[in-house]
Amino acid sequence: MADDTEEVSEVGPPQQLPPPFLEVVCRSSGKRRRFAAGAEAGFAVRVMNKKLEGGSPFALYIEAVKEGEEAVAFGPNSALVDYGSGWRLQTVIEVDYTGGDKGEGFQQRMARSPLRNTDGSRVAKDVGKPTISLVYVGKILVAFILIFVLGAIFTLALEYLPMLILSIKSFM
Repeated sequence: MADDTEEVSEVGPPQQLPPPFLEVVCRSSGKRRRFAAGAEAGFAVRVMNKKLEGGSPFALYIEAVKEGEEAVAFGPNSALVDYGSGWRLQTVIEVDYTGGDKGEGFQQRMARSPLRNTDGSRVAKDVGKPTISLVYVGKILVAFILIFVLGAIFTLALEYLPMLILSIKSFM
């Protein structure tokens, strides 16, 4: 009887598996936090912000940085990934926008910030009373009128439905 086993030989070096976790440097606390590879950046930011002590600036988002390279920003639904040697993941905090570099890098970071305008000023929160204009009231009145007209049409249709059914049966 022939033996059905095959010999498997390795071709090339064994594949390196990515680390089971990624480290993100929290610039507010100075601590490194570990997250599973592929974790969402928004989740990581929320976890790090919850672990901050009072008075520490909150993290806005996570970016991958390398000396001499442009930073790569991770959106809230982006999966965290390791870009390899020399790249590190770190948080961007609000303090980064209030002082220091006002050059090109500052302008690029400002464009990505959800809490600031492009000129560096804070985004104004709308805390005033909502204004009710005449147009707004008019639209509401038109909507009520249309609702009542539709209700009247359906009521009349249901009222005359038995006569319509009888007339259809008489023709058959």
